[in-house]
Amino acid sequence: MKVSYQWLNQYLPLQEKHIKPADLAEKLARTSVDINDVYSPMDGLKKLVVGEIVSLEPHPDSDHLNVCQVKVSDDETLQIVCGAPNVQAGKKVIVALVGARIKDNVKIKRGKIRGIESNGMLCALQEIGFSEKIAPKAYEAGIWFLPDDAKPGDDVYPYLGMDDTIIDTDLTPNRGDMLSIFGNVNDLAAIYDLPNGFKTHQVEEDTTEKIEGQLAVKIDDTAIAPAYEMRLIKNLHVAESPMWLQIKLWNAGIRPINNVVDITNYILLKYGQPLHAFDYNKLPDHQLTVRHAKDGERLVTLDGETRELKAHDIVISSANQAVALAGTMGGESTMVDDQTTSIALEAGIFDPVMVRKQARRLDLHSESSMRFERGINPETVSQALDEAAYWLNQLAEGSVVSGRIVAAKPVVQDRKIVISVKRVNHVLGTALSMANIESIFVRLDFEVRSLDQDQLEVNVPARRWDIELPADLYEEIARLYGYDQIPSTLPSMTRTAGGLNERQTRLRASRHVLEGLGLTQAISYSLTTVEQAKRFEVEPQPTEPMMLDYPMSSDHVATRMSIVSGLLLDIAYNHARKVEDVALYEQGRVFLPDGNERPKEEEHVAGAVTGSMTAPNWAVKGTPVDFFVIKGIVDTYLANMAVAGKVEYVADKTRPELHPGRTAKILLDGKVIGFVGQVHPSLAKKYKIPETYVFELNLEAVLSADKRDKHYVHISKYPAVTRDIALLVDQKITNQEIVDAIMRKGGAFLKDVRLFDVYHGIHLPGNKKSLAYTLTYQANDTTLKEEEVNAAFDKVVNYLQATLNAEIR
Repeated sequence: MKVSYQWLNQYLPLQEKHIKPADLAEKLARTSVDINDVYSPMDGLKKLVVGEIVSLEPHPDSDHLNVCQVKVSDDETLQIVCGAPNVQAGKKVIVALVGARIKDNVKIKRGKIRGIESNGMLCALQEIGFSEKIAPKAYEAGIWFLPDDAKPGDDVYPYLGMDDTIIDTDLTPNRGDMLSIFGNVNDLAAIYDLPNGFKTHQVEEDTTEKIEGQLAVKIDDTAIAPAYEMRLIKNLHVAESPMWLQIKLWNAGIRPINNVVDITNYILLKYGQPLHAFDYNKLPDHQLTVRHAKDGERLVTLDGETRELKAHDIVISSANQAVALAGTMGGESTMVDDQTTSIALEAGIFDPVMVRKQARRLDLHSESSMRFERGINPETVSQALDEAAYWLNQLAEGSVVSGRIVAAKPVVQDRKIVISVKRVNHVLGTALSMANIESIFVRLDFEVRSLDQDQLEVNVPARRWDIELPADLYEEIARLYGYDQIPSTLPSMTRTAGGLNERQTRLRASRHVLEGLGLTQAISYSLTTVEQAKRFEVEPQPTEPMMLDYPMSSDHVATRMSIVSGLLLDIAYNHARKVEDVALYEQGRVFLPDGNERPKEEEHVAGAVTGSMTAPNWAVKGTPVDFFVIKGIVDTYLANMAVAGKVEYVADKTRPELHPGRTAKILLDGKVIGFVGQVHPSLAKKYKIPETYVFELNLEAVLSADKRDKHYVHISKYPAVTRDIALLVDQKITNQEIVDAIMRKGGAFLKDVRLFDVYHGIHLPGNKKSLAYTLTYQANDTTLKEEEVNAAFDKVVNYLQATLNAEIR
């Protein structure tokens, strides 16, 4: 809320006590609410004075410019060329002298406009810093006219309220009482221990007629409107508001409209109580009803938009026709205009949750809805309504019909809260006496009485609806006593060294391994579409993913059951921006429904690679990633994670998202823990990505598996001996089967088996293939002899011939 220092000073002796605006803002920030800004509307402006247009004549070389003679002091008249359509002689105007600074630090210079000398500028409000949202519409296309009693040569700032200081406060939801001058005055009076001089005005009614029979209100359910009152004001004259009222509104960021609307906005700022004025003669019926809207019911609001309402919205209706959206915005059909002579004035409290929902759904957030959402003081509903009627009588010459309609009136009761002095001091770490605490509540204007030597009973008034518990009162004591006066103490704690447990250590190591292999970490949403959630499951399940009741958007409706889909979106994002080489991994949780209320959560790790893993240069060409590159990444990852069990890769053609000839299940000791393969070309086309290879592992299985105790391998200092062997085998026999057979019979000295050639061709029998391997033998403690290597090699050859029917080439 934009709080005027001068308005506060009307009720509190701030200047008398030499409390400056900056100090006041700093005190509020330390005690009550956050401060966004402290500024004066005249900041950055210079040499703006009152001028009087003595005469004007058309510009000889223009059809829209006028040459004005403007008196800026008793002995100085300036010639200024002006193009405003409303310029006229005899009016007091804003003059920017030569050398003046106006909005955006623009400097005014002496110059010629189409050959005619101009010594300054006649200004509109927008040109001296007023925003388009608050400048009165009547002057939006022209210059502003100052009051007739403005003296030429004076600074314009006091006439426009620009010499004020505005404190822009940022409220937390619990301090809705600070959305009014009334609330700010109460709080500052308590903070500074000042006399509270808040003033109200009592309405004078016209006793010649009564409101009964002329206006009635029915409320279907008082839960939606616990307070609702109305007054009837007749024979008023809609006109422009006086300057003091317009200044208060535009300094608070509200555009002045006319005296009727401006008075309702003035009361909103003063009391925090929104009001609404219906044109009494435009109401279809003078029996009003506060009710829920009908589903599909339509209302044209004051902004000219047709709103389709829902059954949980709240409306004010007349003759079963909605005429206002309660707590949010009035209807166009009953709006106050220049022909209005009688109004029905409404003050009420509406259900904050319903107001928030309808305002959010219709995107109709307003000053009124903001206050209804945060709470309204039930003590001042009638008071605000009466004061509005008073000003309508004073400023619009309206006749206030005797009596008011009270359709709903809440029971206003103080809340009694008992607190202990000992407990207060224990919580705050202070040594306050009972007298100290009582004095704080007296400053807050809370009734307080002692029950015994330790306990106090505090009566919290309804205007502080945020206080419900003893802890809330502790906070009030702390902030008024002064947070800076509370002793500083260090927290007591045990001297336990921090660190990561085994699981946390291995999870962190998992990320480091993948980053060391050249992959970059990505983080994607845990929420996705149903279709994407069901793709790339490590162990495909027939169940549907967990659905959200209130999703953020149509792209985030279900919890993910795998990570790969999110990585493919990242690949697509990069590819669309001409990034061809992308290698990403993500480690996070997936959510697997298991029939319970909450899904089962598992830690997974996944990767996606496209393009080349190495950037090409003059000596080395970039090599596109293939199945064996991504398989090598997984193999190295599992080795670095010290997995002790047997890891197998088994061809898999069952996954529709992956290429049937380039996909493998990953097994650990015979149990599926993941997959690796190429994204199916048809799915890649759907994602708009090039050839991409992915893997995903159930990290829970990796973490729970047996692991090797030692990670290092002793390097022998003795020479190695190699033997090459070429085998002719059936097409159905896999490389893994051959390697397993060789390792099984290779003996203690066999260190490595490497496939170096694969051949399919017309020179081989049908359904046969040739594979060539290099076998490396090495001992750790001696140099191997030829006969030892030959004997071990012969065992391998014999075993391959016997078990795989291999022919040695």
